[in-house]
Amino acid sequence: MVLVTGATGLVGSHLVKQLASQGQRVRALYRSVIPEGFPQHIEWVKGDILDIVSLEEAMAGVQDVYHCAAIVSFNPKRKRQLLQTNISGTANVVNACLDAGIRKLLFVSSVAALGRIREDEMINETMNWSEKTSNSLYGKSKYLAEMEVWRGIGEGLDAVIVNPVIILGAGDWENGSSGIFKSAYDEFPWYTEGVSGFVDVKDVVRAMRQLMESEISAERFILSAENLTYRTVFSEAAKQFNKKPPYKKVTPLIAAIVWRLEAIKGKLTGKSPLLTKETAHTAQAKVYFDNSKLQQALPQFTYTPIKTSIERICGELTKMYNL
Repeated sequence: MVLVTGATGLVGSHLVKQLASQGQRVRALYRSVIPEGFPQHIEWVKGDILDIVSLEEAMAGVQDVYHCAAIVSFNPKRKRQLLQTNISGTANVVNACLDAGIRKLLFVSSVAALGRIREDEMINETMNWSEKTSNSLYGKSKYLAEMEVWRGIGEGLDAVIVNPVIILGAGDWENGSSGIFKSAYDEFPWYTEGVSGFVDVKDVVRAMRQLMESEISAERFILSAENLTYRTVFSEAAKQFNKKPPYKKVTPLIAAIVWRLEAIKGKLTGKSPLLTKETAHTAQAKVYFDNSKLQQALPQFTYTPIKTSIERICGELTKMYNL
């Protein structure tokens, strides 16, 4: 039996479906409503990683735990919720794993925990978040969440950490990284010269499963297929949707103006801003990720070319939203 937290999110939902399709017994944690479109034999359990009792009950009879639950937000108003869920929630998961005698924990972290604002050097797994190398509270929360996992390892828990870059997949495109595709479909005109790593959600899930099934423990791995400009990714998605690609370049000055206007708009409307100071800075940065450690650990593992992933995802989203 395998437990998956965050089973309704982009990574968690793809993981649950892949595990179930291959005959794995899966127990999936949900908070409010059981989602549709999943295989029938998944055991859904209502719970919350902030509720220690529900976590303990969910881990009864479980051997392995995939901890995917987290809040991804760059909205300053969600600071308390972000820190509580990502840090305290992970601490609860680690403690429950230790108490339940779980065989192995796989924690989905983020490259934000590595301090990704490093334009002079390629980022690898030896790096960590710091005030100088990260501009987001989210990055700090994931770094501190990793510290809870390392604490668990120090107390005897077998665990492995993955640090995905920007994950591309078909999901709710009103939230999260799937919003890239909605922006392309809506012919969002702006682009930056920023560079980041990108990876297919299906590759993230495959890497997670192979690491879980391996003897590897007390290690972290960057999951990244390719380092590309945001413009390249947006343009390829627009092409697949037969839409106009972005054509207006965002300068640092324009970005600074826009995030300030969005902050004012957010205060007036109560809605989360589309752009924040942190995301504006990140979109301008040219950041490159070293993916060689995973390739050395799993020599047979290969990444899907991002162009191929975008073509598939756009097709899935076209069906999902009847475009």
